[in-house]
Amino acid sequence: MTLPPPPEWAPHAAVWIGFPSHPELWADDLDEARDEVVAFARAVHAEGRGERVLLVAADAEAAKAAHRMAPFAKVIVEPFGDIWLRDTGPIVGGDSVARLFRFNGWGGKYDLPGDGSVGAGLARGRGLKATTHDWVLEGGALDGDGTGTVVTTQQCLLHPNRNGLVPQAEIEARLAADLGYTKVVWLGEGLLNDHTDGHVDNLARFVAPGVVAIPEAAENDPNWQVYQHAKRDALAGGLEVVAIPSPGRVLRDEQIVPASYMNFYIGNAGVVVPLYGAQNDAAAVAAIGALFPGRDAVGLRADAILTGGGSFHCISQQLPA
Repeated sequence: MTLPPPPEWAPHAAVWIGFPSHPELWADDLDEARDEVVAFARAVHAEGRGERVLLVAADAEAAKAAHRMAPFAKVIVEPFGDIWLRDTGPIVGGDSVARLFRFNGWGGKYDLPGDGSVGAGLARGRGLKATTHDWVLEGGALDGDGTGTVVTTQQCLLHPNRNGLVPQAEIEARLAADLGYTKVVWLGEGLLNDHTDGHVDNLARFVAPGVVAIPEAAENDPNWQVYQHAKRDALAGGLEVVAIPSPGRVLRDEQIVPASYMNFYIGNAGVVVPLYGAQNDAAAVAAIGALFPGRDAVGLRADAILTGGGSFHCISQQLPA
């Protein structure tokens, strides 16, 4: 029987965090994205009170910059396409076994050298036993509470650009066999303009066993129906729902971007929440912090990271203690 991975609030031995390494991908946002990533890593490290930060650079040149900017972290070089290690890195269970799934660039949208192999490289670098599973799955598509319950979206896991026309029951059987998730609560759609096809870590996050946080729409919010439907589905699945403010409509070059406070990271010492200069920034940090007593709630800007399509949770992957 496969045991489910520990919930994110369980103790961590360390965390992998991707360091922006390819100037051609980040263009004018490279320096700012690096600053934001290092600020996030520093908050997770929390001057040694948090967890060990393994800052992953794709090449030696990027590693030099990472060493200079983040002397508190251990910098490792492992080739990758981009920094979204939540999706390309291994999912490590409480048994210290790294589960490796196929990665196809979020349904063939972004085929970058190294993204399909970085998970195996990270596991090998830590000396972890690894198991491989021959189907497409990204870590950001799932969020579990440690009891065997997981939330996900139909938009992503059932999208034919991942595993073809696989029935929902078959996906549930694979999640049970490979990751120990025996109860799947299906939400519908993810955020507007999310190139991941609706990853759940931008929409709904477990904050305690059986308790999921979902945004509450702000004024003129492009995702108001998404949030309403997610709450309906979570309640129908037997979960308790707590409301977190939404950043509302966030624009980049006049385009709506999938900005979400739900892409927070739960570390040993604190919870780090991405901010976007929206009206609800402070309220979101307070609301999320109230769910994790004993941890410091830290809000940090993530505008440049978001230009790549994600935020703090997307660029990190924890290693359970």
